[in-house]
Amino acid sequence: MTNEEIIEKIRTTLAEEFEVDIDVIQPDAPLMETLELDSLDLVDMVVLVEKNFGFNVTGQDFAGIKTFQDFYNLVITRMQEAK
Repeated sequence: MTNEEIIEKIRTTLAEEFEVDIDVIQPDAPLMETLELDSLDLVDMVVLVEKNFGFNVTGQDFAGIKTFQDFYNLVITRMQEAK
């Protein structure tokens, strides 16, 4: 899967799961505010990542995540490490 395919899958999955317009999911947009996430929603996000991308994440992994680009980078890096 290319980086572009990974990003598109993330965008589609998040838009569906958190019921937001896919157009608001932009690289520089703030992740938590755009998706209106609370701490329970982060648990859902962990499950989504594990289910859709095949690796485990923890709350620590989300500590530095501010924008969607940060989240894309996390997923892409982890998928490359898993190869």
